[in-house]
Amino acid sequence: MGRNRDLTIGGITVQAGQRMGVSLPVAMLHTHVPVDMPVWVINGRREGPRLFVSAALHGDELNGIEITRRLRGLSLLSGLRGTLILVPVVNVFGLLHHTRYLPDRRDLNRSFPGSERGSLAARLAHLFMTEIVARCTHGIDLHTGAVHRSNLPQVRARLDDEATRELAMAFGAPVVLDARLRDGSLREAAAGHGIPTLIYEAGEALRFDETAIRIGVAGILSVMRSLGMLKQPRGARPRPEPVVASASYWVRAPEAGILRSVTASGRRVARDQVLATISDPFGERDIPVVASHPGVVIGHNSLPLVNEGDALFHVARVDHPRAAEAALEAMTGSVLEDEDAEI
Repeated sequence: MGRNRDLTIGGITVQAGQRMGVSLPVAMLHTHVPVDMPVWVINGRREGPRLFVSAALHGDELNGIEITRRLRGLSLLSGLRGTLILVPVVNVFGLLHHTRYLPDRRDLNRSFPGSERGSLAARLAHLFMTEIVARCTHGIDLHTGAVHRSNLPQVRARLDDEATRELAMAFGAPVVLDARLRDGSLREAAAGHGIPTLIYEAGEALRFDETAIRIGVAGILSVMRSLGMLKQPRGARPRPEPVVASASYWVRAPEAGILRSVTASGRRVARDQVLATISDPFGERDIPVVASHPGVVIGHNSLPLVNEGDALFHVARVDHPRAAEAALEAMTGSVLEDEDAEI
């Protein structure tokens, strides 16, 4: 394996064997203060894959920021083959205002590949595609659930693509969901460039979730090892296989009221099982919320006040829910006990 190539981002060249922070100019605030996208480049001495890890594409999704911070501090990256590009905050505007969106109310993850002269969202997407994605061979995009909605740690990927499937299984999240490419998403744009890209979903917006963060760090390291970017650790214990789901569905509120849940993420559910009840403030009338198909809960609403039609429980459809529930518990425990996840 030969010497790695130098890498130029935003006009700054990072030589093989160097680590460097780069600020990509994005735009100006109303106060004429410049807004930059922070990027950290770790360019290994030896050639290998180039992996980008991006976070806060939605500005209120914070777990990924902490995941990238912990990755950057790992001493084992001194033996890196290839290049790791960490982008802790893509949507700087959203982060500043604690919101998912950009100032023009556009969703950045529906604005790819973007354009140089389009809307603010389009320009930001174009910048990220040209300066980061186009220079990489693989990608991992870090997300959480929305406000008041928590996701079980899970990987979403296009499993009919063999290279992407291998990365998804290597990540080692408790659940791997076969997810189609969405129009305008980063994952779709990267796929158009032939770059296998995973989404890691875990936790809730505007909150840190320690379990989600540790599983994320361990998962990214596992992917890097599967790509040959890092050496396999000696004496590592084999982890349980992820639960693979080919489809999922949302259980929605049949009417408005106060929600009282009796299940949570990671639990198996049967067809027609009661997951929660909805009542008025005095509890004079309880309306059951039931599952329409068997599966495992991979996301749930955490706000007790609900409107008719609100998404309450995200259920992955699996062939053997009881076995899947046991596997989820075993896998989560295994990852949390892993030495890499303790950093």
